Amino acid sequence: MGTLYLVRHGQASFGADDYDQLSELGQRQSVRLGQYLAERRLVFDAVLTGTLRRHAQTWEAIAQGAGLDLQPLLWPGLNEYDSHAVISAIHPQPLEKPDTPERYRHHFRLLRDGLAQWMAGVVTPKGMPEYDDFVRGITSALDHIRQNHSGNVLLVSSGGPIATAVGHVLGTTPETTIELNMRIRNSALSEFAFNPKRHTLQTYNTLPHLDHPDYADWITYA
Repeated sequence: MGTLYLVRHGQASFGADDYDQLSELGQRQSVRLGQYLAERRLVFDAVLTGTLRRHAQTWEAIAQGAGLDLQPLLWPGLNEYDSHAVISAIHPQPLEKPDTPERYRHHFRLLRDGLAQWMAGVVTPKGMPEYDDFVRGITSALDHIRQNHSGNVLLVSSGGPIATAVGHVLGTTPETTIELNMRIRNSALSEFAFNPKRHTLQTYNTLPHLDHPDYADWITYA
């Protein structure tokens, strides 16, 4: 039996023109996670990441903190959905920058609604796959891990794919998968036990590497 460690990327650049890069805090979160993994003396057979910049930067910072020298397997199916396309599918008018609490809440209310409609097949956001194809991109990575590994595997992705993986393993409703997605924190660690037949959820959305008063203000969601 093996253990799959699923990591959401560190804090990215929410509200900026280019979201797909780690903030300075996101970099520190990821290095600290790597240090924690080294403290636990974990040895990894393999690393899988999506192909987004924030995935690569998170893995590089984890590797720096842990002293790891592994070449990741790039898996495009682990890439995040396009949140702007999801929102635009149900709200084509431009949104104001989410720079106030109310605009931030409005942004995520629309995102929840857009995700629910995409998952139900009501809308197909521009440039995005059908939801079933999105799910297959994630489950294909899980299948690959089960079929090819039996030790520790690290997977670096985003909130949407990780929540979808958890929802798939637990058989949750779409509404529950959305809520899992909305609550996952930056650099959070989730764990699946796996064997050749199945994955089993062990933990979800934990921050053991930040479990100290010195890191209280390092906990972020977006």
